[in-house]
Amino acid sequence: MRDDERPVVLITGAAGYIGRAATAVLSREHRVIGLDVKSPDPTGRAHDWIECDFTQDRAVREAMQAVRERHGTRLASVIHLAAYYDFSGAPSPLYQQLTVEGTRRLMRELGSFETGQFVFSSNMLVHRPAAAGQVIAEFSPVGPAWEYPRSKLEAEGVIRRERGSIPIVLLRMAGAYDEDCHSIPIAQHIRRIHERQFESYFFPGNSNRGQAFVHIKDLADCLRRTVERREKLEPQEVFLVAEPEVVTYAEMQQMLGELLHGKPWPTIRVPKWLARMGARVQLKLSGNGDVFIHPWMIDLADADYPVSIGRAGLKLGWEPRHRLRDTIPEMVARLKENPRSWYLINHLPLPAELQFQEAR
Repeated sequence: MRDDERPVVLITGAAGYIGRAATAVLSREHRVIGLDVKSPDPTGRAHDWIECDFTQDRAVREAMQAVRERHGTRLASVIHLAAYYDFSGAPSPLYQQLTVEGTRRLMRELGSFETGQFVFSSNMLVHRPAAAGQVIAEFSPVGPAWEYPRSKLEAEGVIRRERGSIPIVLLRMAGAYDEDCHSIPIAQHIRRIHERQFESYFFPGNSNRGQAFVHIKDLADCLRRTVERREKLEPQEVFLVAEPEVVTYAEMQQMLGELLHGKPWPTIRVPKWLARMGARVQLKLSGNGDVFIHPWMIDLADADYPVSIGRAGLKLGWEPRHRLRDTIPEMVARLKENPRSWYLINHLPLPAELQFQEAR
């Protein structure tokens, strides 16, 4: 099939981590058009790239006009990944301006296109944590606990109200990772134990709980299947996208201790009030600098997020091929092989010994 005969897939946030992976997979059978405020990855496989700032009405209008002029008005699928994300948990106007209103701007511009499907990258954290012995399914109660998932849930509401006749798919994704890590919470956990940081020994709550993740290749495969099965799906769909097994905090401590230092890493349970106090002291001493654990995280530290992915298996034919438990050893092996590269890939400050080596 010639390029100009392939179905057109529009991906927003195409220069990001998930966007690049989705582009690589979908460009094999589709004409992928990437929209992002950033310049595209030079190794990317998008057939076209259009600059777009989703916080601005005019920018979105002009970008979609460019799509219309270059590729026509027929879009097989729109995969909307562009959103604001900040792990500090601090309020930001960008959650509203980019994640929520940016979604509204895009939906309204799509009114003049023939759009076969709108896929939104939501997050599994829009749900409340699971009660003891239960798992989270697509229609489990929602109750996001911090700004990022709150903005995702609000954007879901915008999509439902603004969709018109466009079929929609809400993918409530787990955090993505790969063999280089590329996951803020996992990288921070590895870093704490690798550097033998004092706080690596303590945990505020039940360490036998955890959160599901998903490998980036499995996530990209889910997006591909969602696009390819678009004509078989209902007008409104919701899917959880995650690995069905959860690596608990205690299990990760044990694994990382063995892999990094040849012995299990002890976990001492501390009261949450004491952990919050310690987090505040660290923030104050650092001047809000290189500190990952913020006080607001303490109450969520032992929130349990095991998920059921039965609907994705049934309707998309999808199940993850990778497991975090099996990938962690490779993450650690790459850290040991090239510590400097691993720290830079994961946007972490180099530890003192690496800084000393570079200064020599």
